[in-house]
Amino acid sequence: MVSILLAEDQALVRQGLKMMIETDPQLKINGEANNGKEAIKLFEQESFDLAILDIRMPEMTGLEAMRVIRKRWAETKILILTTFNDEEYALEALKNGANGYMLKDAEAEELIRAIRSCLKGGLSIEDQVAAKVLPTLIDDNEQLEIHPDLTKREINIIIGVGEGLSNKEIAEKLFLSIGTIKNHISVILDKLELRDRTQLAIYAIRHNIV
Repeated sequence: MVSILLAEDQALVRQGLKMMIETDPQLKINGEANNGKEAIKLFEQESFDLAILDIRMPEMTGLEAMRVIRKRWAETKILILTTFNDEEYALEALKNGANGYMLKDAEAEELIRAIRSCLKGGLSIEDQVAAKVLPTLIDDNEQLEIHPDLTKREINIIIGVGEGLSNKEIAEKLFLSIGTIKNHISVILDKLELRDRTQLAIYAIRHNIV
């Protein structure tokens, strides 16, 4: 069972999202918060596999809470769920380690698919949002060179991460063990001075690797 924290300041919206998410029997909302501060307090009491955070909340926003969660509970996946199809918000969320960015008007199937993708280490972005942020991430006017110390195998792994594949899927594609893929990703992150898979996926897009 996947344990999820849901932070949303509107109680009716939160309950509706909970009902949608729990239509999947493997997903369970074990923590509910009205704002970012409450979300952090819940993390201090128990562990969660995924945090679903609204952006605009009183006392502490979802983006502020995400930075704390990323720093203190790095293994937790984070999905930003918001009404704001805003390029600036989306870019800030992705650059600070969000595993996904979805709009609240998404259908239940889309939301559950995004959750599943995040849990597997993929990068799930609402189509409307992706259309706005990808051109900025790619930036045709900026010629970015791939790090010279990356090996061919490491580049193939980066391609897999950029395509949203899980470690298992990359391992199967390259005929390697999952452990080997994990070790390679750690080395790649160190080489590129990146924090996590989300930043690596953005690196792959900006450097035209995928």
